[in-house]
Amino acid sequence: MFITIASFLVVTGIVAFISWKKTKNDDLTTSKGYFLAGRGLSGVVIGCSMVLTSLSTEQLIGVNAVSYKGNFSIIAWTVQSVIPLCFLALYLLPKYIKNGYTTIPEFFENRFDRQTRLIMSALFLVFYLFIVIPTALYTGAIAFNKIFNLETYFGLTYAESIVYTVMAIGIVGAIYAIFGGLKAVAVSDTINAVILVIGALLVPIFALIYLGEGSFTEGLKTITTSHIEKFNAIGGKDDAVPWPAMFTGILIVNFFYWTTNQAIVQRALGARDLQAGQKGILIAALFLLTLPIILNLPGLLSFHILGGDLNPIDTSYPTLVNKVLPTFLQGFFIAALFGAILSTFNSFLNSAATIYCKDLLPSISKKTFSDQELIAHAKKVSTVMAILTMVIAPLLMFGTDGIFLLTKRFAGFVNIPIVALFAVGLFNKTVSGLAARIALLLHVVLYFCIVWVFNVKVNFVYVMAALFVFDVVVMLILGQFLKREPYQESKENKEGVDLTNWKYAPLTVVSLVLGLITLHALLSPLGLASYDGNPKLILAGYAICQVLLFVVMRKKEVK
Repeated sequence: MFITIASFLVVTGIVAFISWKKTKNDDLTTSKGYFLAGRGLSGVVIGCSMVLTSLSTEQLIGVNAVSYKGNFSIIAWTVQSVIPLCFLALYLLPKYIKNGYTTIPEFFENRFDRQTRLIMSALFLVFYLFIVIPTALYTGAIAFNKIFNLETYFGLTYAESIVYTVMAIGIVGAIYAIFGGLKAVAVSDTINAVILVIGALLVPIFALIYLGEGSFTEGLKTITTSHIEKFNAIGGKDDAVPWPAMFTGILIVNFFYWTTNQAIVQRALGARDLQAGQKGILIAALFLLTLPIILNLPGLLSFHILGGDLNPIDTSYPTLVNKVLPTFLQGFFIAALFGAILSTFNSFLNSAATIYCKDLLPSISKKTFSDQELIAHAKKVSTVMAILTMVIAPLLMFGTDGIFLLTKRFAGFVNIPIVALFAVGLFNKTVSGLAARIALLLHVVLYFCIVWVFNVKVNFVYVMAALFVFDVVVMLILGQFLKREPYQESKENKEGVDLTNWKYAPLTVVSLVLGLITLHALLSPLGLASYDGNPKLILAGYAICQVLLFVVMRKKEVK
């Protein structure tokens, strides 16, 4: 135990010291410096920060738990995010930067009206404070409790260990977000991303060695010759994600999360220029294609090593870590996990404070604030929000469906109407704010009735997809009677940021889409999920496509 704790403290201390050293001279007295890192973030920092903001114990524990129980169909919630990220890089980011947005709700005011912006801001805060941040704290507490055996070591009950661990994580994360601003969050994310990748990769490596009784290749042979149906990412109707859901509800939710979610997009808004923002977004997309190695494979290995009867299933991942990782590496791993937890917590806390101060506060107070006053308010409200989420997080232990799908189900109240309003706002010029708000109210009522009151026996992602269509249709119909003057997008570059596109962005986007298709073919009955599959043929075809694509693009450049 001493070695584990000591290695954890050393790694965590090094990350904190480097983050402090990199940001100690930053100007945090302006709102641009505090909320957007002075618009000076590089592509690598943006990419790492976007990934680590989204990748937390909710995924490491929750997604692996679903893979432990079923198959790999749950990857639709993660790898398919490549598509909205490509859309963000090529189409939306230039619009965001040109208009000088600090928060995404600013778009809703420009396109609809002030009231719609305020409602959208409130929805974002509900999503962050009652779903995302508490989930990160709770799943982090589960991991700490299982790996450090806090119940046994300190003589605590399970509930007490969760509460104390949530408080500890919350306090440390709040310090980053409150006193360092976006730059400190982004820099620490970059360092933690490297540590997390190393730490997360160690788990399947050592699990395969454990399964093979000392032989990595024997462990690999076991999982590719036994229960290979669990590799299947093309889900059936009884799986966590039926395959039609990949193109309906889940795709819509992923568009919300990666193109309109303040906590994610805020990193790209802090780019030093458009090229840096596009590079960062596409770096994040590339990383997402590798996620099954750390988010699904350990779940499969847990099934082989621990058996299939663990309850609750959310304990499968930390139990595997505790069983297969050597003691001297457990501290390093928990430091990596701690960094991921902190990243999600402090990133969403910083974004929640940004939305409150830039969107809600001016309307609540009816006065103009200086930058110093805004930052002072941001620090105060961040403190209150941190305390609130630390109170909510332990309550999630009473959920029964597995934390990942439980939180996705609750998020349907928020994410679907946001992306529906955003889609109508982008592609229609006359639907009014009143029409949008009526559709939003109808969505909340219908979603609650369908999922909870009537408990309709349909996968909730289908309900989300149907309600997205419903929201859009209602807005378009009401928009025939409740119109506004046609919206005219500003052609002015308000911040003077260089808007030159990265010339390799289209090539990278096509390569990423080919990679996504190849990954699904590999994790299907055509590949690893069948004895008759041929993964080598699939990978060879992918390599040939990439070479041909590169040759074609080079010829176009020469011309």
